[in-house]
Amino acid sequence: MKINTVEVKIESYDIYTYRRIRRAIGYLGISLPIFLVGLSLITFFRTPVQPSISHYYYTNLREVFTGTICAVGLFLIRYKGHGNASFWKNDNLLTNIAGIMALGVALIPTNPNKASDKIYTLIPYTEKWLGLLHYGLAAFLFLILALLAINVFTISEENGPKAPKSMLNENNIYRFCGYAILVFVIMVPVAGQLKLFPYSTLIFEALSLFAFGTAWLIKGRALGDKGVIGQKLYQENNPVDTEKVFEE
Repeated sequence: MKINTVEVKIESYDIYTYRRIRRAIGYLGISLPIFLVGLSLITFFRTPVQPSISHYYYTNLREVFTGTICAVGLFLIRYKGHGNASFWKNDNLLTNIAGIMALGVALIPTNPNKASDKIYTLIPYTEKWLGLLHYGLAAFLFLILALLAINVFTISEENGPKAPKSMLNENNIYRFCGYAILVFVIMVPVAGQLKLFPYSTLIFEALSLFAFGTAWLIKGRALGDKGVIGQKLYQENNPVDTEKVFEE
């Protein structure tokens, strides 16, 4: 059987495109809390550190908050994963739902802390149920992101060769990130009710985003896949050589 060089190149470019999208999603997730808090510490922006990431909607950094989340949502919707008979492992369906949830989080803000806070949104009201809807969409979004890490990202390797795996194997990282997302999301209301420490909601939301971003960066092979990294993370030794014509 002969495989045309052009066909191999096209397939390889498709793989690299998916990896770039995954890395973009991962970088956006990790950078959001870093940028928001970092810019808050710069006097020029006149924005104090907020009690949660969602409350940055009512600050001078609103565009950073909404723009980043909308970008993540659009990337997730445009990301065409694999279908699966099981809802819990359907990559394409879960990413579409997550993307819609992300857009909802950006367009339907949490309730403002003060009545004087300006509202710029499709639904220009401060009804309490809108704030609850915002946090419901955010919780559902993180639940889907956890499912993707635990159930979907681990599929390809589970179907691969059953060779001994390193503790740093990608599947272990995906599962750790997925369960970490769930724990941090649960801790948001718990820490808020118990008032464990200042900015607890902001910190646990940031940790959830870090876990989410890490899973997508590893899936996008942001660290590369050659040499020791390829062996430890992906059980791979050499990348595909798209310049050769393969014959079997």
